[in-house]
Amino acid sequence: QVQLVESGGGLVQAGESLRLSCAASGRIFINTAMGWFRQAPGKEREFVASIDGNGGLTSYADSVKGRFAISRDNAQSTIDLQMSSLKPEDTAVYYCAASINYAAAPVMGEEFLYWGQGTQVTVSS
Repeated sequence: QVQLVESGGGLVQAGESLRLSCAASGRIFINTAMGWFRQAPGKEREFVASIDGNGGLTSYADSVKGRFAISRDNAQSTIDLQMSSLKPEDTAVYYCAASINYAAAPVMGEEFLYWGQGTQVTVSS
């Protein structure tokens, strides 16, 4: 079993920044590809960003490219999502997820097996 716990969500104004963190733990846990997804009210879950096990390869949704940055600290077993220039359209519950892959940065939800409980991000105009 793998546990993922997100933190850092909150209420901010448009144009401001926010940093989300995800702590991973589990028995005989090894670093695999991980990612962030989000789901706004009434909408389907969508891909945001992902990073491979080594931290050298990343993928971003076009809607956040240039504004968001995903990173990982394998020694601390955490991944972060630095969100800058936030827009009201970024408002959603953000979920951390872990894949079984290592040398890739998946973008499809079906490629991730473990999910956190989510953290709310609200951006006001």
